[in-house]
Amino acid sequence: MNGWLFSPISESFNHDLAIRRFCPARIEQEQKEWEETMNFDEFDLNSPSHHNVDAIISTPEVDYEFVDSFINMDDVDDHDHDEDTKSSEKHKIFEDDDRIIESSTFSMVVDDQVPILREGNHDHDHDDQFYGGVAPEMVPSVEEVSHGVDQGLHLVHLLLACAEAVGCRDTQLADSMLSQIWASANPWGDSLQRVSYCFALGLMSRLSLLHNINANGTFSNAAATNVSLINREEKREVFHLLYQTTPYIAFGFMAANEAILQAAQGKDSLHIIDLGMEHTLQWPSLLRSLASRPEGPPKIRITGLIHYQNMLELETSMRALVQDGVSLGIVGLEFALISEPVTTSLLTEENLNLREGEALFVNCIMHLHKYVKESRGSLKAILQAIKKLNPTLLTVVEQDANHNGPFFLGRFLESLHYYSAIFDSLEACLPRNSPQRLNIERLHFAEEIRNIVAYEGSDRIERHERADQWRRQLGRAGFQVVVLKCLSQARMMLSVYGCDGYTLGSEKGCLLLGWKGRPIMLASAWQVHNVSSS
Repeated sequence: MNGWLFSPISESFNHDLAIRRFCPARIEQEQKEWEETMNFDEFDLNSPSHHNVDAIISTPEVDYEFVDSFINMDDVDDHDHDEDTKSSEKHKIFEDDDRIIESSTFSMVVDDQVPILREGNHDHDHDDQFYGGVAPEMVPSVEEVSHGVDQGLHLVHLLLACAEAVGCRDTQLADSMLSQIWASANPWGDSLQRVSYCFALGLMSRLSLLHNINANGTFSNAAATNVSLINREEKREVFHLLYQTTPYIAFGFMAANEAILQAAQGKDSLHIIDLGMEHTLQWPSLLRSLASRPEGPPKIRITGLIHYQNMLELETSMRALVQDGVSLGIVGLEFALISEPVTTSLLTEENLNLREGEALFVNCIMHLHKYVKESRGSLKAILQAIKKLNPTLLTVVEQDANHNGPFFLGRFLESLHYYSAIFDSLEACLPRNSPQRLNIERLHFAEEIRNIVAYEGSDRIERHERADQWRRQLGRAGFQVVVLKCLSQARMMLSVYGCDGYTLGSEKGCLLLGWKGRPIMLASAWQVHNVSSS
């Protein structure tokens, strides 16, 4: 597969029994449907994400080396294919292959849609009859493969076979493959078994969509219960857990705060607009840093733009921060909440109550990707509205991943590789029986995976992009990057977590946090492009 370097596949694995061929007819149909509906002036087909997708989709067979990379992850290199950027250095992967997958599964129910997994007793709701291409018996059963590496490859092959059947809308075969995945995926197992369980949940949701295809052949997202499987309180709790146990969230807060602190030097009054605010975890550290400035603390206002009506918990947290600010000597600390969807009409001086003499900062932590659509028009409008506000600084923290490809199969492969790295990091840092780890995986990452895998159209909001794509979009909207100079602070932050394997890098002014060299999170800062200054 173009753009990837892999170690050889174990000779003991029988390739002929691994996975059936891609469905060229369905891929061609997807290509035609996409071309008919796309606004090519808005969507950059030369972007890295599309080169990656084309490399995956164009081949008629599953790339066995790609599958093997999940088990033998030595010296793997994920290149960005954009010839204009040549940024392949940041996508090197050095991942573990020492994990042994245990064959037994344990009794566990994540939600009432999932079959109960009990050790030694796997009841399948779907028969295994031959249908539409290849018999499920062509994929070896769990009992027929050896323990360890071959069993891990078997599980990944099952996932890819099921995804391909789903992509071809072969629901009977997909159901049969999914029943085999439930037999070996395990939410209490090792990292590969656990991430496979989450992707199986996503495939199950997408299958429910396929069973309810509209008469015109399009998805009916409502059929898959597009509401979240967890409530808002659970989301907040698990976000706190993720913040406490891994550096992925704290890295973004730290980088954004350092950028704000740097740009706020010499300014007496700050106004921070926080897009998509759901918590106040980011701000105590910034308040302490601003309070310790040699010239004294500035006046500070923080306005949170939120998407729900219940603001009680946020208001309580804000009042506590105001009290902390007083103790730090920050007298003019103000908080405000605006409970409206973020639209171009909301992002005006009047609606945001901008005041003369304030330095404006716009803060976007893992939120801008929710405005990315197939045409990019929504994101472009939001960025242009932010530019009209003339902010001193725009901070952007995002998942550094290509999860917005137009084709389901390519998106599935990309996201499986990305979340496998994250689950591997959780395996290295948290015990398997940790309830905190289970909640992080089940209530946070499984929800992201489900949205990426199951949905299309406006219901698919987890549209993560690579760093080069963000540079392209922000540059077109009239922003230029501000070099982040907090690599040493980031290293100190990582040392607190006490887990080897996290890696840091800097590319074109942006900071990248990864796991064993594979980028996971991107932190960046931007200012309105000034021709005279450039």
